[in-house]
Amino acid sequence: MKEYSTRQNKIGRLIQKELSELFRRESQMLFRGKMITVTVVRVTRDMSLARCYLSIFPSENAQEILDNINDRKGHLRGELGRIVRHQLRVIPDLEFLLDDSLDYIENIDNLLK
Repeated sequence: MKEYSTRQNKIGRLIQKELSELFRRESQMLFRGKMITVTVVRVTRDMSLARCYLSIFPSENAQEILDNINDRKGHLRGELGRIVRHQLRVIPDLEFLLDDSLDYIENIDNLLK
């Protein structure tokens, strides 16, 4: 497992917190009936890329919603930059990935029953 520096972890937590708030506000308008959670954000060593893992509930059409979010990532990066402009000098590029750990846990739970 890769080790992450304290700086990477701090930036990841900051981006996670602010993106969660952005998704909370925007999901009411764009993704009615869906709850989008930012589960973890991993920032590369050079701070140029932030991989954001999203959990989408309910998980029907999750890939379609993820594609929609990826289409809007320029807008999301701009909004994130506006929010954290006093804390970060450079806003990393955002890469959104689907976190399917909840589906995996549900599948294991169903198998054990």
